[in-house]
Amino acid sequence: MSSQAALHELGDHRSLLATRRGKLTLAFLCMVGFLDFVDASIVNVALPSIRRDLHFSVQSLQWVLSAYLLTYGGFMLLGGRAADLLGRRRILVTGILVFAAASLTGGVAQGAGMLVAARLVQGIGAAMMVPAALSTLTTTFSNGTDRHKALGAWGGIAGLASAAGVFLGGLLTEDASWRWVFWVNLPVAALLLVATFRIVDGERYTNRTRNFDSLGAVLVTGGMLLLVYALVKAPDQGWGSTRTIGELTGAALLLLAFIFNEQRHANPLAPLSIFRVNGLGAANAAQVMAIGGFYAMFFFITLYMQNVLGYSQLQAGSAYVPVTFGVAVSSGIASQLFSRVGTRPIIVAGAVISAGAIYWLSRIPVHGSYLSDLLPGLMIMSFGLGCVFVGVNTAANAGVPADKAGLAAALVNTSTWVGGALGLAIFSVVATSRTNHLLSRAVAPQDALTAGFHRALVACSFFLIAAAAIALRATNTRGEVPSAPVLEAVPAESG
Repeated sequence: MSSQAALHELGDHRSLLATRRGKLTLAFLCMVGFLDFVDASIVNVALPSIRRDLHFSVQSLQWVLSAYLLTYGGFMLLGGRAADLLGRRRILVTGILVFAAASLTGGVAQGAGMLVAARLVQGIGAAMMVPAALSTLTTTFSNGTDRHKALGAWGGIAGLASAAGVFLGGLLTEDASWRWVFWVNLPVAALLLVATFRIVDGERYTNRTRNFDSLGAVLVTGGMLLLVYALVKAPDQGWGSTRTIGELTGAALLLLAFIFNEQRHANPLAPLSIFRVNGLGAANAAQVMAIGGFYAMFFFITLYMQNVLGYSQLQAGSAYVPVTFGVAVSSGIASQLFSRVGTRPIIVAGAVISAGAIYWLSRIPVHGSYLSDLLPGLMIMSFGLGCVFVGVNTAANAGVPADKAGLAAALVNTSTWVGGALGLAIFSVVATSRTNHLLSRAVAPQDALTAGFHRALVACSFFLIAAAAIALRATNTRGEVPSAPVLEAVPAESG
């Protein structure tokens, strides 16, 4: 019997996190998540340098960010279900190799098209890695206390990466080159690849892919790709344009066809019965709204620091360092409270706190100060961010059967990136329309930009209030342990 299988059999009588192997396993899985999450934001402050060196147009530069979100969100469900059907270690290894190859390509890119293509492939690798890692976490740490701590660490890492990515991007770009925001992934990926075989147990899957739902795979991937693409392009094309309406309608039809197919397929890609798990649907809906507000907030505050306050790339990145500490502290506190009060109060409180903090940030002045106008709001927001991330990830994975853990992990991460794309699509229009209106009335550019950020940040705070309202209707779970794994484990290589 493998070490992981033996620990499962011990159940609640022994804490896996009390062992050296348990600590290493959690650290490894969190590092996988950090690598993927951080790449959504690490290029933000490097965009001016990338534009200059690779001759991007203003309109095409957004694809350095959007290409990653497009394939990450589009392939997430397929990647998660593949982890359930083909083996989590196998999918994790494949994802790491794809991600590393794309990072190398992005770092040596000599043109805009090559860099965008690398980001598209990078997103596919991440869509394989994250659900495989999170489902490994939820099936490995089955002890109730261990589960709270492990999911708390995962949620904290996810929130931490959002802020740390901006800092790391600024540091690498200013001290070395924008190319290092891609190359820095290579040694980390190499370390993770070795660790995967030494830490993660393999699984023997027999007949799991018989009668594979290939039509469902095509429909859901096509539908998600078209949905994220439509959200990304909507600010440029206009929400009321024929093209945007057509793309959103096409995405809806593909996803409806996917649901219809899943109801009738003997071996569905994504069994709809998973939505009978208490709290899963509401947790994912709350995640969409919360991330829509958080992701856009980071985007606009970064633009404010660079384009209004005149911060350098390193200064803008360094401004988020205190946020990382706030997220880490609040994540640890939240994970300790689940067994006492459940997830619902934590998510609601975190969302309300964050909404208030972002509304405070919406009052940033043209001649602002970091210490008085940004730091207080960012620190309060960081405490709410940690609570929301940890609470949602715990609620979205509680009570999920082990053979559907990859699907549950994919759903919550799909919600994350759809929320990010949705928030940017909506709030970019809000900010741009306000700024353009003021510019047409001869208002100074700095004042017009800041006014646009004001309005967008107020809208972000409303999204957090909506997330709190949705979470109020969610089941209050204390992180129930899922059903035991149904698959035979193969010991990890001992090296």
